[in-house]
Amino acid sequence: MKKWNLIIDVEKCEDCNDCFLSCKDEHVDNDWPGYSVSQPRHGHRWMNIMRKERGQYPLIDVAYRPTPCMHCDSAPCIKAARGNAVYKRNDGIVIIDPIKAKGQQQVVKACPYGAVWWNEEKDIPQKCTFCAHLLDEGWTKPRCVQACPTGALRAIYAEDSEMERIIKAEDLEVLYPEYKTRPRVYYKNLYLYEKCFIAGSVAFEKDGAIECAQGATVSLFKDSNKIAETTTDTFGDFKFD
Repeated sequence: MKKWNLIIDVEKCEDCNDCFLSCKDEHVDNDWPGYSVSQPRHGHRWMNIMRKERGQYPLIDVAYRPTPCMHCDSAPCIKAARGNAVYKRNDGIVIIDPIKAKGQQQVVKACPYGAVWWNEEKDIPQKCTFCAHLLDEGWTKPRCVQACPTGALRAIYAEDSEMERIIKAEDLEVLYPEYKTRPRVYYKNLYLYEKCFIAGSVAFEKDGAIECAQGATVSLFKDSNKIAETTTDTFGDFKFD
């Protein structure tokens, strides 16, 4: 059976917030019976873009990690909910029933990713629905994916076997695998957010002036083994990532 999956490429995200705004446009002041009640105008970030600065001046970069509901196959929110208030559809999407979930604040606390939000006015937990109401009408992608101008978000409707092939081919990862929640949201180039880089500058003295060493070869060793090699740019800077 085919199921929905989301692939997020950290390298392509530029923090434009089009995904966040399209989610607001779809859900603020709009009730979707059976799927969700209207999202509050302020406070909720069903597509929450996290920001990470790496390095130190002048060699720094910034990575952005869009973080929606993970639509986990072993979802803690489902286990925490009473009366089948949170359930997983056959197509892989996790839905919070807007009627049954009333008053169940424990659902918010159960999510280890912080992807479930509490609607104080409606007295219910809420989160990304993968725009299931649109997919059920024949749409091929949720609003966030449709709005992304860089291709950082991709919705994949595929058999699990096909998804496994894609995961291996594109070297995809899940967020916090130690949680063992089996998410259906996968990340590409996640190292840009989670790991450090090694960088520096190469310069030399010529005729009493300090010059940038453009095109210099820089090698990275671990013990006595060379594990990477790069060249300096116009400013003499290099980076291993």
